[in-house]
Amino acid sequence: MSVPAAIEVVDLALQAALAYGRADFGARLRQTRRRLTEDGVRVLVVGEFKQGKSHLVNALLNASVCPIDDDIATTVPTIVRYGEEPAAVVVHEYGGEAPAESKPVPVDRLADYVCDPGNRRGVSYAEVGVPRTLLAGGLVVVDTPSVGGLASMRGAATIAALPLADAVVFVSDAGSEFTAPELDFLRHAAQVCPNIICALTKIDLYPHWRRIAEIDRRHLANAELEAEIVPVSSTLRLHAVRTNDHMLNTESGFPVLIGHLRDRIAGQADQLACRAAAQDVLAVTEQLTTTMRAQLSAYQGGDASAELIRELELAQLRADRLRERSARWQQTLSDGIADLISDIEYDLRDRMRQIGRDAEREIDQADPVAMEDQFAAWLQQQVSGAASANFVWAMDRGRWLADQVADHFAEDGDKVLPDLRDVDFARMTGSIDAIVMPRNEKLKLGNKLILGMRGGYGGTLMFGMAGTLVGMALLNPFSIAAGLLLGGRTVREERKRLVQRRQMEAKSAVRRHLDDVVFQLGKESRDMLREVQRTLRNHFTGHAEELQRSVNDSLQAAQNALRANKEECKRAIADLQAELARIAALEDRARDLTAGPQLVLSEVAR
Repeated sequence: MSVPAAIEVVDLALQAALAYGRADFGARLRQTRRRLTEDGVRVLVVGEFKQGKSHLVNALLNASVCPIDDDIATTVPTIVRYGEEPAAVVVHEYGGEAPAESKPVPVDRLADYVCDPGNRRGVSYAEVGVPRTLLAGGLVVVDTPSVGGLASMRGAATIAALPLADAVVFVSDAGSEFTAPELDFLRHAAQVCPNIICALTKIDLYPHWRRIAEIDRRHLANAELEAEIVPVSSTLRLHAVRTNDHMLNTESGFPVLIGHLRDRIAGQADQLACRAAAQDVLAVTEQLTTTMRAQLSAYQGGDASAELIRELELAQLRADRLRERSARWQQTLSDGIADLISDIEYDLRDRMRQIGRDAEREIDQADPVAMEDQFAAWLQQQVSGAASANFVWAMDRGRWLADQVADHFAEDGDKVLPDLRDVDFARMTGSIDAIVMPRNEKLKLGNKLILGMRGGYGGTLMFGMAGTLVGMALLNPFSIAAGLLLGGRTVREERKRLVQRRQMEAKSAVRRHLDDVVFQLGKESRDMLREVQRTLRNHFTGHAEELQRSVNDSLQAAQNALRANKEECKRAIADLQAELARIAALEDRARDLTAGPQLVLSEVAR
């Protein structure tokens, strides 16, 4: 079933819920409808520097939406979605309570903003709209800056954005096999977003691309990563489109990639959205049906009525326990979040302590002044990589906790897990500052001369005075040589002392920097996990209140039915049977949303 059909079913369920006086169901179904209408299928295109990401996006859409340059690279994300006319805007986000600012720009001037070295204009991201059939169904393609591996600021920011993505296209050219940083990035990305496609680009430039593709497949298998490798050539694709050459288009590999995106990713996302909508509708209809059936059984009378009342009273007690603040699921959530915060903080501190030990070993091996820039970049990479790994673990534990809390509701129906996509995960990895190394001057030539003369004067005087005892002059070859030796030694000792001082100051700067990182990321991770806690609490509290109200309504309806006369019973039975038939028809339509063929990647590729 399609998303429009799912929206129609949700609208019918919303009408039914409001007609039966269940405004609480109405709120849930409105949220379901919002997810169906607003959530597109977001595909992140990621990869290392100059692997052909922007060129691939342009070839995929047959439009020059992402700037391409031989010397500079994309510095901010470019979001490409469907638009009736080509248009582009750049967005500035200022953080905090300040609203974001959008500025329309000409499409042909977009490169000035998204390929700005150092991002001097402070652009957060750019949005481009183009009229393309591939995007008309809600597909959104995001061209990201070069990740630089997991251990980089951009890699950390990309990892943080992955929970919001439905799929990832990882771009690597056919010139060489996957590198260790690329595999490390893929391994962490797979834990956050399981739908990954590896695009092997520039196959027109490298005749040995088939061997590289086979080696990459072995790397993925050894890393236990389920990702399909699709060899493509953006140059062949664009030329094929211009010349309307179908054979060349097939040779470019893009029909396979488009098939993956359209059928496996977009199609699968639609199926998941329809299943989630069907689950919400069935949960609503089940509770509506429970109330009506209880009322119907009471109207029909017989020995089953008393048993029904007893069962409803027991169900009311269970629902009351779920809603109470002392409910087991509340304790599981509270204890789980406390343990999770403690574990995440410990993991972050442990990673930073290891980085600190490694940094001190690096500092001990060289003069900090000689390796200042390289060391600062290395430390920034290590910190970003640790923050990314810590974030991935927090994501896994958060999902596990949601599943644990949902177990308490399993006896009342299937697990209904909350949607964590609204949680701002990017806060954990998006604000890591660079280290500020202490500024120490080297020992200059003038200072060396003064130190040498000071040390040489003492040596010359000491050995000269000793020489006078044997009849030699104060200044003699031995005293002069001794002065030169002692002067050189004084300079060397002073240089060594300054290096040791610089090393101690550099170590102190590293410790302060890591303390700041732990303080900063610790606060942000706690805020993020508290937001996860609030999301889970609100979701399951609403679910518990829905269950309680449904049981209370069922019990009240059954008790009222027992007091009705025969004529009222006949009319009520007929009305309830008709309403149950309508609800059953709605349930059938909701179940149809979950039907449909399961897409298999190997079949799509053929």
